[in-house]
Amino acid sequence: MNEETSDSSNGSSSASSRGWLERIGRAFGSEPRSREDLVELLRDVSEQGLIEPDTLAMLEGALEVDELQVRDVMIPRSHMVVIPDGTPLDEILPIIIESGHSRFPVVGEHRDEIKGILLAKDLLKMVANGNDIDIDELVRAPVIIPESKRLNVLLREFRVSKNHMAIVVDEYGGVSGLITIEDVLEEIVGDIDDEHDAEAVQDIQRIEEGKYLVQALTAIDDFNESFETDFSDDEYDTIGGLVVAEFGRLPESGESVEIGGWNFVVTSADDRRLHAMEVFQA
Repeated sequence: MNEETSDSSNGSSSASSRGWLERIGRAFGSEPRSREDLVELLRDVSEQGLIEPDTLAMLEGALEVDELQVRDVMIPRSHMVVIPDGTPLDEILPIIIESGHSRFPVVGEHRDEIKGILLAKDLLKMVANGNDIDIDELVRAPVIIPESKRLNVLLREFRVSKNHMAIVVDEYGGVSGLITIEDVLEEIVGDIDDEHDAEAVQDIQRIEEGKYLVQALTAIDDFNESFETDFSDDEYDTIGGLVVAEFGRLPESGESVEIGGWNFVVTSADDRRLHAMEVFQA
């Protein structure tokens, strides 16, 4: 391409950009005085066909990120997939394969004790090369952030540091959840589905009158609200944790237990975890 053609192309592009901006300026009519005015004007521009609906959605998402805090979008503690410190390799690999995640918090005796973050690619590289594996040497230092951090600030920190996961703590220093760069980006561009994302399942589903299917990871607070119960969440975050504690072991499908006037019948469980239960009043 010669200089004349290039200059002509650049000039045409600049003129096109100026024309697009001028059209938006005319559509606005006057400068927006607030965020709400700006959103309304962007919607008007979209209705006039100057920007696509998908572009409008991303612009609105970007504006919303400025106002959201980490606590608004984080993965709650009860839904974190973690690897207990000292877990042997033959038990770690199934966790990685089943979850489809790429990063895992490594925890001590409880989830408030974060030892670090294990990246699946680090571990699998060692396995593929046939090297001796010391999990402790692979664990990276965790990034700890408060619930109150704003998403736009966190996104900038993710980009600069190249970290893609942070552990979220509450005002007392206890772990309240985790957040990834994907969680932040989804607030801008919408859900990012991949081949590992399971179809969404409601935590509590009505089977018939008085009988419900409840996912084991349902937060005790949500269970209490739905069934007007008052189970304590001092020791356990999820209703599944409470049920397993009542059994004193990991139950098998078909087993049942009564807690506080409610029957819990295990409908799905494997050798590592309780998944779901039928729940009805005793």
